[in-house]
Amino acid sequence: MRMVAVNGVELAVDEVGQGPPVVLVHGFPHTGLVWSEVRDALREDHRVVVPDLRGFGASTRTTEGLDAGTLSMDLEELVVSLGAGPALVVAIDAGVPAAFLLGMRRPDLLTRLVLVESTLGGLPGAETFFAAGPPWWFGFHQVRGLAESVLRGNEAAYAEWFLDQGTRGRGARPDLRSAIARTFARPDALHCALALYRALPESGQQISAAVAGARLTVPTTAVGAVPVGRALENQLRGVADVLDGHLVEDCGHIVPLDRPEELVGLLRHG
Repeated sequence: MRMVAVNGVELAVDEVGQGPPVVLVHGFPHTGLVWSEVRDALREDHRVVVPDLRGFGASTRTTEGLDAGTLSMDLEELVVSLGAGPALVVAIDAGVPAAFLLGMRRPDLLTRLVLVESTLGGLPGAETFFAAGPPWWFGFHQVRGLAESVLRGNEAAYAEWFLDQGTRGRGARPDLRSAIARTFARPDALHCALALYRALPESGQQISAAVAGARLTVPTTAVGAVPVGRALENQLRGVADVLDGHLVEDCGHIVPLDRPEELVGLLRHG
């Protein structure tokens, strides 16, 4: 792993393999380790670039710039600085809005966009998913200081809960589960990561502004599982020129941990 300076921060980047470039973007509460099994499968014939987003993992600890627009600029500078474009960009969960905005702004840097288990702000199409309101932790995370205070001393267990839920109780590989969870037990780690949720209103505005009078021209694949299903695919139908959708059966939210082989197949063959 090495540190790469982009957009005023340093990103911890794991880079392996040779061949067509692939950039893998994590969500919450993840680090780049969430992609470990996908990375190891793709490294045989791809150049695989896996960053920790700003505020996460071993990257710069900050609560600034966790909005999707700034994160997308981080990704843009990363791809350019590594000479890794045009690349297949794959994002999951809270990393999806940043990858989407990158595709809207710099389609020349992408060969294809694969977006996994997330939603895109208030774009039409996800009404059924949000019919009962957003997931409970959205509100919990958005109240400044609350989650940090309530969870103090239990941050690793909290991260592990998400990893277990995201694999439908099957559990992530034990070494990955422990390694990811440990990162959130470090001082200020959870505080920094939660800034992503506190930037959601700004990120939603950025997404709405991006699609006003513009289209996503990059070929895009929407991958759904439980619980998001086809909500993201439905949102993208209104803005993407070239779109296909896949629903991974019997799979939890964290697809790269729960069904890595199936996801690798989609990345290789579409």
